Amino acid sequence: MTLTRRSLIAAAATLPLFGVSSMLRAAEPDLEALQDLTQGAVPIGPDERARRVARAQALMKANGIGAVLIEPGSSLIYFTGVRWSRSERLTAAILPVEGEPCIVTPFFEEPSVRESLGIPAEVRVWQEHEDPLAVVAGFLKDRRLATRPVGIEETVRYFAVAGLQRALPGARLVSANPVVRGCRMIKTPAEIALMQQATDVTIAAYSFTVPRIEAGMTPAQIGALMNAATVKLGGRPEFALVLLGEAAAYPHGSGKPQAVRRGEIVLMDCGCTVQGYQADVSRSFAFGEATAEQRKVWDQMRRGQQIAFDAARIGATAGSVDDAVRAYYKTLGYGPDYKLPGLSHRTGHGIGMDGHEPVNLVRCETTRLAAGMCFSNEPGIYIPGSFGIRIEDCFHMTAAGPKWFSEPPSTIDRPLG
Repeated sequence: MTLTRRSLIAAAATLPLFGVSSMLRAAEPDLEALQDLTQGAVPIGPDERARRVARAQALMKANGIGAVLIEPGSSLIYFTGVRWSRSERLTAAILPVEGEPCIVTPFFEEPSVRESLGIPAEVRVWQEHEDPLAVVAGFLKDRRLATRPVGIEETVRYFAVAGLQRALPGARLVSANPVVRGCRMIKTPAEIALMQQATDVTIAAYSFTVPRIEAGMTPAQIGALMNAATVKLGGRPEFALVLLGEAAAYPHGSGKPQAVRRGEIVLMDCGCTVQGYQADVSRSFAFGEATAEQRKVWDQMRRGQQIAFDAARIGATAGSVDDAVRAYYKTLGYGPDYKLPGLSHRTGHGIGMDGHEPVNLVRCETTRLAAGMCFSNEPGIYIPGSFGIRIEDCFHMTAAGPKWFSEPPSTIDRPLG
């Protein structure tokens, strides 16, 4: 298993947490008053998925690719609707350059796979003693695609790639990025609407949680309150990272015990999913009265976020957005580059069905910004041994330029905006 910030946070959330249950019980009357904000959420339907497959096939033709192999995960859901977990038993989709896709799955799993299949597709099964990649190869041969390049979606595991190479020794396996990224990086209005609802839920959960933070509370207690509010508001919690005091100087936190203390920074990085689409919002504020230094750094970071937003123009490279922020921070004495104190990570990441997806707002990224692309904007400033400030809001590109999913706050005294 690959360890990520979100997997670690999710694992931590399963540990026994003293005081969390009693805190949530005390908050129950207030939680009950929250209203579901997602009742009007429209899930992605068969017509939209059909357009995705058609777009993928057009990109395959343009790039000389005969088919694309996809394993379970967000890309499989994106094109087929099939929600499935990865295991040693292969379930996969093959998108051919023409005609209906094919789902390959174990025989005993076929009824379950069909339950979430959201497009017309052939289903081919394999028995426990059989090679599933031979079934994939058989489909390609039947569609006369065995001699054409086969695109491999970037998260497909090695055993599947090696198995397909054995089953089709003459096959040319290539990256499917021009196809899969070419589709997924450009969000449709339906996708953007779901991301907006997820953001609205996250902001509302912040509005519920932040006024209820008290001295002595732990990150686990604050995160539990944020997640409980998110559920009542109709979202599916994805992560609730809470960093207190010095821990805020380390972007993904510290293992040291933490508690809310007057005059120290509270950094929260939280998000949820609505109908499979994500939000990601960070807020930083002082518990009690902010010091002059905290105010200065907060204002500098907020200005850096605005510089990134202003640099995000149609046709600009994604890397140029990161460059603009670092040039400003250098004038303040931070850095240079990734050195601390300053900005030790990229300015932002792509977002959609996954919390982090291509492409990133990072140095040397040459992909040009286009309408429909969505990014986080979070050029935090971190001062080791002291505190850090990260304000994060996501935006999507329109023909006229960037548009916020959530409006950033204007002052540390009103950290929710």
